[in-house]
Amino acid sequence: MARKKQDRSNLTKEIRNAKSRRDYFVEDTFEAGIVLTGTEVKSMRAGKASLNEGFCRFVGPELFIYGVHIDEYAWGSMNNHIPRRERKLLLKKSELRKLKKQVESGGKAIIPLRMYFKEALVKVEIGLCIGKKLFDKRDDLKKKAVHRDIDRSMKPFR
Repeated sequence: MARKKQDRSNLTKEIRNAKSRRDYFVEDTFEAGIVLTGTEVKSMRAGKASLNEGFCRFVGPELFIYGVHIDEYAWGSMNNHIPRRERKLLLKKSELRKLKKQVESGGKAIIPLRMYFKEALVKVEIGLCIGKKLFDKRDDLKKKAVHRDIDRSMKPFR
């Protein structure tokens, strides 16, 4: 009797940056690979990562991600990884040039939006962002409240 292939759709873990859409206007998004060690990947599969304080910075021609916390792997040995270290992002040269040009022009930042598995590889969705002002955040809250009230009024009574 042949074994059925395991459905891997429910095994995908996705870690989102909760503050990114609240604090920034996202102009453009890019999908980047990330250089990780084996214990970091295992910890990511367990969902033990946080992007909330993450940001990206250019070091020479290369892009690195800082502030991302990936817990140590529970079953790791003395060769376990450092939870908060800079990690290199893998992008095409044309994308790196475009990002560097936009950041150097001023007023923009590169923020990690989410981290996920694409088949066996870990990918990071990064966004070219502009910071929101306080009044922008207030406007967003007002719009959300209005939409919520409209949705409630449209629901049928039970």
